Amino acid sequence: MKTLELLEAIFVFAGGLGMFLYGMNMMGDGLQKSAGNKLKRLLGYITNNRLMAAIVGLVVTSIIQSSSATTVMVVGFVNAGIMNLVQATGVIMGANVGTTVTAWLVSMGEWSTLLKPDFFAPILIAIGAFVTLICKSKSKRNVADIIIGLGLLFIGLKFMSDVIKPFAQAEDSVFKQAFILLGNNPLLGILTGTVVTAIIQSSSASVGILQTLAMAGVVNWQSAIFITLGQNIGTCITAILSSIGASKTAKRAAFIHLSFNVIGAILFGTVMYVLFRFQPNFAVSGINSTQISIFHTVFNLTNTIVLFPFANLLVKLSGLFIDDSKIEIGTDEIQITLRHLDERILESPSFAVQNAVKEVVHMGEITLNNAREAIEALLDNNEEKARKVFEVEKVIDAHQKVINEYLVKINNLSLTDRNKKIVNNLFHTVSNIERVGDHADNLAELAIEKVTNELHLSDEAYAELKEICSIAVESFNYAIKARETENKDYICKVEEMEKTVDKLKDELRQKHIDRLSQGLCSTENGVIFIDALINLERISDHSLNIANFVESELSK
Repeated sequence: MKTLELLEAIFVFAGGLGMFLYGMNMMGDGLQKSAGNKLKRLLGYITNNRLMAAIVGLVVTSIIQSSSATTVMVVGFVNAGIMNLVQATGVIMGANVGTTVTAWLVSMGEWSTLLKPDFFAPILIAIGAFVTLICKSKSKRNVADIIIGLGLLFIGLKFMSDVIKPFAQAEDSVFKQAFILLGNNPLLGILTGTVVTAIIQSSSASVGILQTLAMAGVVNWQSAIFITLGQNIGTCITAILSSIGASKTAKRAAFIHLSFNVIGAILFGTVMYVLFRFQPNFAVSGINSTQISIFHTVFNLTNTIVLFPFANLLVKLSGLFIDDSKIEIGTDEIQITLRHLDERILESPSFAVQNAVKEVVHMGEITLNNAREAIEALLDNNEEKARKVFEVEKVIDAHQKVINEYLVKINNLSLTDRNKKIVNNLFHTVSNIERVGDHADNLAELAIEKVTNELHLSDEAYAELKEICSIAVESFNYAIKARETENKDYICKVEEMEKTVDKLKDELRQKHIDRLSQGLCSTENGVIFIDALINLERISDHSLNIANFVESELSK
């Protein structure tokens, strides 16, 4: 073959591979945006029940078309303390099964003429492009992305398959000789699959390339089996790289993924090696794309079924290689939040939004406890609690900065309209929570002033202040619950309490002015009492703002 023809073939193959990878990514992105809220709800099903965790892993991977992305998220969740290792093991097992979906899509062309890429791929792209240009609905455009992605995937396969066929026709084809060599040496075949997959960081893509070669008739059974086993090992590299710089527990999650696939490869590799030795003609016979899909699915499904009961042993095995028993958990809330807002979770925007909500709620809970401490300090003249409020306020301010930076990163991702609205509301929610923290800080300063000047409220003023304090802080509590659960009942409670606080503030202010005019209260006490009412009323106002943001998301 002439040099120019060879160069053209390389360019066409590279272009086909690019279209295949881009199409797969575009389809997965469209699926993820279409199923964003469903993905978010899946988080709630991840419990210590390994079967449920495995189902979640399977479903998520089937949607985003990448076990690597799912596993990277798992590493992020473990690093953030959202998921334990037992849960992670279940998700990883399910992800390995879910990644077989792409292989079946690739092999569809062998089933029927109607399913061949060159038959329906162009019309898919045409339909998708038409929907994108005509429709303004975001949901319809997401579906169009899925359709276009699928079309590009198939056209990319067509390009790769067509350019390889001339090379495969000759009996002394370099491709055939290479695959015979790989088949005769299981370790070399596994290593090849591992290295190729590690380079492109996608087992779905590398299996698709192998299937394309199989369509051209250059792949035999034994080479395909060993390369596929290596591809399942190679896909672990993404999670391993992702675990660099993470906690040791997150590194153990990446190790579990690796050990799961290595053990499976050893077991299957041994069985298939023995089978090929007894059936040499079968070993060197050709394998097609559908048969690779079948083996890929059988391997991952069987591996999951066999090792599923031994999930706890895989966790213990990871502990033998990576000892995290000596880790001391720090008490610095800032560091905890930095760890919780793990960038690995950005692999899936819908999960990232859900995790951001959890962290905003976490910040709200810290602020809520600080407000309660400030109120106790104010009512009981407790200087120690007031000083503690000042320290926690610094942590709350740091939370605001860290969470806002994370929200900016999420905002730059491909989000659904609803998730965009949630992220926008979270920016405002964080600001309102920080303002509540400021008012708690103000209440603590009033407490210090009372202690310094040895001031004490009358029994009547104490009871009045305690009542409005209780309602104001409870309104903030319900606002945080509304943000966490999106429950309308909590929103209604916040609205009712905000009105009550407004009414009480005016009533109590007038009563206190009356006491001052009658000489029943000192001027210093009067100023502190009035300032406390103002800060408490502001707390209820910010609580209402937070509840209103949640309500705006539910109004659609």
